[in-house]
Amino acid sequence: MKYAAIKERIVEELKKIYDPEIPVNLYDLGLIYDIACARESGGTKCVVTMTLTSAVCPVSESILDQVRNIGYLIDEVNELEPNLVFDPPWSQEKISDEAKLELGML
Repeated sequence: MKYAAIKERIVEELKKIYDPEIPVNLYDLGLIYDIACARESGGTKCVVTMTLTSAVCPVSESILDQVRNIGYLIDEVNELEPNLVFDPPWSQEKISDEAKLELGML
């Protein structure tokens, strides 16, 4: 499986993880900044660079664990590591148009 296909599968799984306070998945909320995959000894490692809606999110560890567990769902991925960043900070402008419509923001 090529990296583009692996990234597509990761996005599919990210779209199943919802922010507990906003009824929108992490991907459409704009919390995912990058997905990078590289070959390492023993297989493929992917790093998901992401943020949260708040630096003091009370369920941050749960969300990071859910993202980390995506690696177990994709045979071609040996390791998936969430890379949590707060720069650039998340803002509502990062929400997809589809999610904005769902939230009544459009």
